Amino acid sequence: MPNEPTFPVPQQWDVEPSAAAVRSARHLVLGIARFWQVPLSTDALRDVELCTSELLANAVEHTKARCKVTVRWTGLRLRVEVADTSLRLPDPDAAQDTVTGGRGLMVVEGLSHSWGWEPSGAGKVVWFEMASDQTVTGDGRLSVLVRAAHTDVLARESTPAA
Repeated sequence: MPNEPTFPVPQQWDVEPSAAAVRSARHLVLGIARFWQVPLSTDALRDVELCTSELLANAVEHTKARCKVTVRWTGLRLRVEVADTSLRLPDPDAAQDTVTGGRGLMVVEGLSHSWGWEPSGAGKVVWFEMASDQTVTGDGRLSVLVRAAHTDVLARESTPAA
């Protein structure tokens, strides 16, 4: 059928459990989005990079094992998936009682069009989608980032010094 739209083949690769591998993987996600010429603004691509980093950092931190990244373009949304071997469920509210880290899912929830998780084998897949018409900008974007930082400050202040 000559007039049916075709979409790029999803890209998938393994990521080693290291900060350098997380950095490389998030840059690769951006490179793929640019190569596919997905219609996302510079701000939206920056948010894709940030959200990708958060999902990968969580997978690496909680499993200390290799994880798998998949990038898909649906024609409407860029979807990034991170599969890991942890049975720990993602919870953007769980970090409010901890001192270090844990604000990443709040950021993913606030900046992405949608996000979620699903069981997969002996672990799970956590994903987010960025839609070209749903970019969080200006005050809305700033509010998400300030809320995550503010939660971090409150957690540090409420924890007794050692």
